[in-house]
Amino acid sequence: MTSKFSLHHHSLFTKYTLILIIMIMIISSLDFLSAHGDHHSHVEVNHDDHGHHKPTSSSPFGFLKHLEGSKKGDKVQGIRDLKKYLQHFGYLNPTQITKTQITGHSLNDNSINNDISTANDSTFDDLLEAAIKTYQTNYNLKPTGTLDSQTLSKMMMPRCAVADIINNDTRMRSKKKSTTSSTKNHVHRKLLGQKYVSTDDLQTVSHYSFFSGKPKWPSSKYSLTYSFAEGMLSEDVEAVGRAFQTWASNTHFSFSRAQGNTKADIRVSFERGDHGDGDAFDGAGGVLAHAFSPTDGRLHFDADETWAIGEVADAFDVETVALHEIGHILGLLHSSVEGAIMYPQIGSGLTKGLNADDIQGINALYNVVV
Repeated sequence: MTSKFSLHHHSLFTKYTLILIIMIMIISSLDFLSAHGDHHSHVEVNHDDHGHHKPTSSSPFGFLKHLEGSKKGDKVQGIRDLKKYLQHFGYLNPTQITKTQITGHSLNDNSINNDISTANDSTFDDLLEAAIKTYQTNYNLKPTGTLDSQTLSKMMMPRCAVADIINNDTRMRSKKKSTTSSTKNHVHRKLLGQKYVSTDDLQTVSHYSFFSGKPKWPSSKYSLTYSFAEGMLSEDVEAVGRAFQTWASNTHFSFSRAQGNTKADIRVSFERGDHGDGDAFDGAGGVLAHAFSPTDGRLHFDADETWAIGEVADAFDVETVALHEIGHILGLLHSSVEGAIMYPQIGSGLTKGLNADDIQGINALYNVVV
């Protein structure tokens, strides 16, 4: 009897000891993942999810919401922040945005607070009205100069941090005549990348634009190398790699990953807040990423955003945003064609490919005849 009792207790002791060991291992694994996990928010791929961004007051652009209906002559709280927003993206005081720091200042940068050249920061004045009209024109809205719901909805969308207007000599609506037939042939010939070229929006007028001074890579640098910051997830690396190959499939450029300690022409990383390039990120829901004009080569994603691979509700597709930022790396500024990858805004839960306007822009910049 005693022997059976002892064996029973020994069996229970062994069982609970194993359970305790397993629990300790699970807790240790969770602690390790927490300490060494991904440096930005990422969600699993679900190609059945289709989400759209809904601006809230908690987003960096949420302050705009209560300005609906504001017009010239009004004095409304938030006008000063609106002017900072418009300055950041080049619509007010574009001379404050230098050629060397092409992405402009952060909306959180106090150094621009006193740069607004208006008599009263809280007044909706002539300069502000003109800036809003230009913004509305760029985004295919009726240029009323009034902050209607459509205009504010556009302004509150997540977007690229690069300015739409630089040094007051660039515009999204360039209205350059294009050669649609040759472009169409080129597009059909180049349906090679993971993100294909859209032929749905072939334009008789092009709306691509370039950086001030039209910087571009020299002919000796048409084969570019790229590298990734240490610690980037393999799925993000693969997504950005596909974006490079899509541009290669549709342009005269080729791209390859730098080997060993070789310094790459293009450096890709996820950054957070003020990361030392003069253009601090603003947290989730505002600017998504930025890149610099040729031949700088820096491409930064905002690590505070929720990122995904493919169409995932309430998350941004890494590959789509990479396609846009690589366009900047190659010398394109923003386009007013909403179907173009160089359109400044992208909603969550969406993917996007290159458009004829994007290809026309690169070919025009580098004098490529197709």
